[in-house]
Amino acid sequence: MASGKPASGEDSLIARYFRPIATDPGAFQLDDDAAALRANGDDIVVTTDAIVEGVHFLPDDPPDTIARKALRVNLSDLAAKGATPAGFVLTLALRSADEGWLQPFATALGEDAAQFGCPLLGGDTVSTPGPAMISVTAFGRVPAGKMVHRSGARPGERVMVTGTIGDAALGLAVLKGGKVHAAASDAAARAMLVGRYRVPQPRVRLAEIVRAHASAAMDVSDGLAGDLAKLCGVSGVSAVIDLASIPLSDAARDLVSRGVVGVEALIAGGDDYEILCTIPEDRVEAFAAAAESVGIAVSSIGTVVGGTSAPKFIDQQGREVALERLSYSHF
Repeated sequence: MASGKPASGEDSLIARYFRPIATDPGAFQLDDDAAALRANGDDIVVTTDAIVEGVHFLPDDPPDTIARKALRVNLSDLAAKGATPAGFVLTLALRSADEGWLQPFATALGEDAAQFGCPLLGGDTVSTPGPAMISVTAFGRVPAGKMVHRSGARPGERVMVTGTIGDAALGLAVLKGGKVHAAASDAAARAMLVGRYRVPQPRVRLAEIVRAHASAAMDVSDGLAGDLAKLCGVSGVSAVIDLASIPLSDAARDLVSRGVVGVEALIAGGDDYEILCTIPEDRVEAFAAAAESVGIAVSSIGTVVGGTSAPKFIDQQGREVALERLSYSHF
């Protein structure tokens, strides 16, 4: 996103929409070819996610929500690693430089950058004849050697998750119409579900708490069931999950109780951006209390067990539920 004097269309776009929100000294007002990020003795955690029109957001989604989602899905990854935000770079691939789209996009991006303490440092803008794509690479800080990995889960630990699961998948279903849209007749419930899809709530306030208590952690992006399988696979363990313990919002619980959707669909739907972690038994109470102190709900949903088989999901009758799919897959 470097620019000398604003001469080209790209330089003018950067100068107008993104230089005003690149206020960190290390961004050099987007006038250089790179940014400088001070480590301050910490490890720098790096994560990147792209969101693509028609895949992660709909063509008619408001541009401010697209900006927030692009940054927040990366902040969710940082939080799950126990990292506090340090900054991000942005790549935009757009069909045109539409002021009516760019202005609310840049405004919302700047607001979120300030809210979460994650300043814009640089990036790139390109044109594309295809779907719009927004890619963010975010940087976070952790004390040296303290990043929380997927690989630390041990048998006997609790499997815990923040927030509620399945709302974003239902929000997308509402936007697409069909039976979920028809069944979710309450306007407030529909708005909440759509909001969870369009604007994730990264658990940034939980980063230091995860770092202090979790043996393993990752964010739930592709689906709780599939992401748990990934965590268990890297850790060389398995898990037993109580389906009834998986936290659902009132709106989701209502749709499940009426048979509109099954819990199985909610745990494979993705886009939750909650934190999934394993906590040693002697730290569970302290973890829950610390999470409550920053206003984030956590739920114990199962137990880590030995072995390398896929995690088991058990219903209220104690029967194992076979899942048709574990998560969203791009390919």
